[in-house]
Amino acid sequence: MPNDIAHFAIHADDCERAKRFYEGVFGWTFSPWGPPDFWVIETSPGALRGALQKRPPTAEGSALTGFECTVSVKDVESIQRAISAHGGTVTMPPFLIEGVGTLVKFRDAEGNEACAMQYLPGGM
Repeated sequence: MPNDIAHFAIHADDCERAKRFYEGVFGWTFSPWGPPDFWVIETSPGALRGALQKRPPTAEGSALTGFECTVSVKDVESIQRAISAHGGTVTMPPFLIEGVGTLVKFRDAEGNEACAMQYLPGGM
């Protein structure tokens, strides 16, 4: 399995304003899913899907800005070990998202925030 980018998330202070922006600029569509202030983004049929969600605080308590990418991996536990071995920091240990898969959040050696997900069969 290649370790492809499988998902992206846009964090927003005002999710409705962000939806209007991306609908108007790119024509993306949004469907509510899961918790409050969370939408699935479809950029086009069959293309990479993303999420719009309320902006979470980072480990230091500051606001995360930018797009957060998720890499699809075969074995999240081995990826967690590799992150640490190669100078990265696990910021949230692996946890199961019911019906989707197991996610680990990390900061790379340059301080960039990202995720790796071991998807369940049929998961997002």
